[in-house]
Amino acid sequence: MPLQSINPYTGEPLEQIETIDETALEAALDAAARAASAWGSRPVAERARLLHEVAALLRTRTRDLARWMTLEMGKLIGEAEAEIGKCALVCDYYAENAERLLADEPIASDASRSMVVHQPLGPVLAVMPWNFPFWQVFRCTAPAIAAGNPVLLKHASNVPRCALEIERLFEDAGAPDGIFSTLLIDASRAEGVVADPRVRGVSLTGSDAAGRRVASIAGEHLKRTVLELGGSDAFVVLEDADLDEAVATAVRSRFLNAGQSCIAAKRFIVVDAIAEAFVARLRTAIEALVPGNPLDPKTTLAPLARADLRDTLHEQVVASLDAGARLILGGQPLDRPGWFYAATLLDAVGPGMPAYDDELFGPVAAVLRAADEGEALEIANDTRFGLGGSVWTRDSARGERFARRMACGCAFVNGLVKSDPRLPFGGIKESGYGRELGASGIHEFVNAKTLWIR
Repeated sequence: MPLQSINPYTGEPLEQIETIDETALEAALDAAARAASAWGSRPVAERARLLHEVAALLRTRTRDLARWMTLEMGKLIGEAEAEIGKCALVCDYYAENAERLLADEPIASDASRSMVVHQPLGPVLAVMPWNFPFWQVFRCTAPAIAAGNPVLLKHASNVPRCALEIERLFEDAGAPDGIFSTLLIDASRAEGVVADPRVRGVSLTGSDAAGRRVASIAGEHLKRTVLELGGSDAFVVLEDADLDEAVATAVRSRFLNAGQSCIAAKRFIVVDAIAEAFVARLRTAIEALVPGNPLDPKTTLAPLARADLRDTLHEQVVASLDAGARLILGGQPLDRPGWFYAATLLDAVGPGMPAYDDELFGPVAAVLRAADEGEALEIANDTRFGLGGSVWTRDSARGERFARRMACGCAFVNGLVKSDPRLPFGGIKESGYGRELGASGIHEFVNAKTLWIR
């Protein structure tokens, strides 16, 4: 069955791309396996040159690549262009830092010399989502390739053109055969690739259900995995916060990418002393969002990527309202072509509601009220997820104390939760395990081998 891309703004089909047959899949796996030894033994500087070249092509082709992103998954064109720029940044970061990050580590022992050396594992399968069609791929691929591992991409089925454009970037940059390949296969065939002995590691970004399935298969075959799964990030506003800054960042964090981000702020936990003021300002800011054509720079609210995502989101909103949440704004699909959902604000959200317990992947902000700082921390940590979180206060020392106690993989004080090539990124609990980016990211798919020499 071919892969079908559909424009979320119009609901109209864009193109169909045929999946590859078993012969082509075998050829791609064989090519990656053959490439592994040669690529891993090449000097780091040579691998760095490839990444620098890919970064240059990303910058040269920014407008065209961003347009494909917008057409296939509905991202605002300005956000899409920024995403391409970030992909170039991560390529350059690992090109410039891989030699240092992979350097031998001398360790004193009873040997004449002993050290840890970092050697590649072999082909890595990247199972990637649609919401950041380029960034999610590059934040896995850049460190893996810098470390000497070929990468096989199984991308989301609704962004096949993005997947092929990424493959073309590596081809045009002069990557040797087998270093990067896009596998146009459906999810049912991906499980066989996870199990294949030629694949030595798997990185998945997606739902917790998908993470459990991939982890179980990889575990059966004793393979390294990195899982970046869902999130329900807390955005905690204490009574001494700068409300203007907090509200401006809250809107950006929640409605970026139409709210379709694992690290978007999803639960706005506000202490009672300033809750009314925060909700009033947040409502005003949300009301100013403008739905429309994501290719139009004046549009500030994009459609959701698929019709089923909009339907699921609406069911979660309705169930939260039925359970006692208060609707301040929005709360329904927009009556227009495409898969738009109204920018929504819920108040008085509590346990037992989807807006409290689950991840809402769309333009819905949920306000949870807390009596004080202590209760705010309890609510922030009362979730099965643990990806990111932030706290807002004019007292940075107070914010740091609070952030250290947040049960998540990355905590920000007075800042938008975001990924950065220089810093490790990932979650705990049902948000997954392992890290991408920074030194941790390049070490996930290497063999940290001890050398003992007399």
